Amino acid sequence: MALGERGGDKAESRYCGIETDFNDDMPHVLDFNLSSAGFDFVIAPLMDPAYRPSLVQKGSLGSVVLPFAGSDLVLSPSQWSSHVVGKISSWIDLDSEDETLRIDSETTLKQEISWASHLSLQACVLPAPKGTTCANYARCVNQILQGLSNMQLWLRIPVVKNDGDSMDATSDTLVDSWETWNSFRLLCEHHSQLCVALDILNSLPSENSLARWFGESVRAAIINTHSFLTNARGYPCLSKRHQKLITRFFNHSIQIIISGNSVHPKARLVADVSHNHSVSDSQRHPLRPYLDYVGYLYQKMDPLPEQERFELGYRDFLQAPLQPLMDNLEAQTYETFEKDAMKYIQYQRAVCKALLDRVPDEEASVKTTVLMVVGAGRGPLVRASLQAAEETGRKLKVYAVEKNPNAIVTLHALIKLEGWEDIVTIVSSDMRSWNAPEEADILVSELLGSFGDNELSPECLDGAERFLKQDGISIPSSYTSFLQPVTSSKLYNDVKAHKDLAHFETAYVVKIHNAARLAPSQPVFTFTHPKPDKESNDRYKKMHFVIPNDTGSAMVHGFAGYFDATLYKDVHLGIEPSTATPNMFSWFAIFFPLRSPIYVGPGSTLEVNFWRCSGPKKVWYEWCVTSPTPSPIHNTNGRSYWVGL
Repeated sequence: MALGERGGDKAESRYCGIETDFNDDMPHVLDFNLSSAGFDFVIAPLMDPAYRPSLVQKGSLGSVVLPFAGSDLVLSPSQWSSHVVGKISSWIDLDSEDETLRIDSETTLKQEISWASHLSLQACVLPAPKGTTCANYARCVNQILQGLSNMQLWLRIPVVKNDGDSMDATSDTLVDSWETWNSFRLLCEHHSQLCVALDILNSLPSENSLARWFGESVRAAIINTHSFLTNARGYPCLSKRHQKLITRFFNHSIQIIISGNSVHPKARLVADVSHNHSVSDSQRHPLRPYLDYVGYLYQKMDPLPEQERFELGYRDFLQAPLQPLMDNLEAQTYETFEKDAMKYIQYQRAVCKALLDRVPDEEASVKTTVLMVVGAGRGPLVRASLQAAEETGRKLKVYAVEKNPNAIVTLHALIKLEGWEDIVTIVSSDMRSWNAPEEADILVSELLGSFGDNELSPECLDGAERFLKQDGISIPSSYTSFLQPVTSSKLYNDVKAHKDLAHFETAYVVKIHNAARLAPSQPVFTFTHPKPDKESNDRYKKMHFVIPNDTGSAMVHGFAGYFDATLYKDVHLGIEPSTATPNMFSWFAIFFPLRSPIYVGPGSTLEVNFWRCSGPKKVWYEWCVTSPTPSPIHNTNGRSYWVGL
């Protein structure tokens, strides 16, 4: 582990590699770069770079021994698998107009991949496409991918973009390198084993342009020594923008690879003297100062907060949303939500404000407020409400309404344990069918889903508001859903892997991590409680998202959905990124996928239509893109949210 330990971080970005030249003594390559220098793995050529199939003279039996970097026996299988990433010959050009070169390239590519597969390597780095077209290159790679079992292919892509801020750009590099990657992966049908290794140059594109790559399947970032600056002591360092980028790579499990020759001889000399006086000149590694600096950037990152540690296992993991109206939640689910202290702090604040508004100080000792918790679960909102009453000095009478008979058992135990029998009445019933003995001053509910209304809070509260007083208070008082276009190859490929239409017409709850958010989120639907007369729960919204010019082109794989709720007055709760409640983990975003990704250019407008539809016993969503390229209308009717009753 070259970069050391960081609290809570078990990601692959802890490991740092080095790019090496061809050497047919692989044990020495590993000993020099791993054992002596401290790197974790090497990117090493598998074939002598002088080899060309067309120049090989076959033996009398028609066979030839290929000039690989040693026999498979020179390293153990675990060493090949854990410490070597194959580097495919950089001279290959499968789209060359030179027929001999093209045929040699295709032959060599297949030979090297076959050898790497034989060695059980986990990955091979493919050279970047040479020209403006890569059709034949992609065709050959796609063909190879069909026969690979586990090995990944990392296409090397230099991070350049024609956005005017790359000072060293030439006429040959004035092209958005993302376009090269996008063309290649489209020709390979978004194959999940085709990934990216980014070449990080000394000049970086805009922040928005770089952000796109975090929605792609990037596995490694290769940093050449020429991208490093020199600090006052002669050591290598990176610019502030490069440091920020490297930190983001660490946070997205992208491994750093050092490439090139040392251009900081003073740092090497100082390192040699300070690290080990007894090491001979031949053993001193010239790139150790660069590894030390990358390790320094890793070590100075803050330990992962407790919330992020909790969320690690859920990152980019697709889950079906809860349907509490149709299904009774399990104890483990209740326990997870009940650990979210921030959520209940906000609810308690809202109830405090409502009680103070409802009961003036002079009536606090004589007036009792009727509060109904609808969907009480195992009692966390009951507890928050009673704590609010104690904090404000107000008298409270609570009805805890819950339809899950299993949760009712826990509620009874809680009320007895806390001695609340004279204050809390437990009601085992669906809130929509219960006939309340009196009207409520305050109605408290915890029915919000990741998209606000997707767990059918509007339908539930329609039934419950009939026993709320005319001037009564609903907590929450309103909530708004939001939508945002995202690039996420990971999520798209995971949905695609099911190989059916139904999964593309499913809304998923997911902790979105490896994604690029292409434009600010926009509000979709707002529901207010108590609900205005004759307001329908069926909704339609057309939205226009503008892709910033400096982003460059991108692929929209779907939409991230969020919510923001007003519990009462200025007390908010939500997960919309710009206003998200900190340190809260009860809700992840919701993801609405697209069957086919939509290509958007810089400055273009993405027109999206979204519907919330309902029938007698179910609710569903529909969505589509109408510009720049129309998409089919996606419809979750096959996996609806059941209202029941």
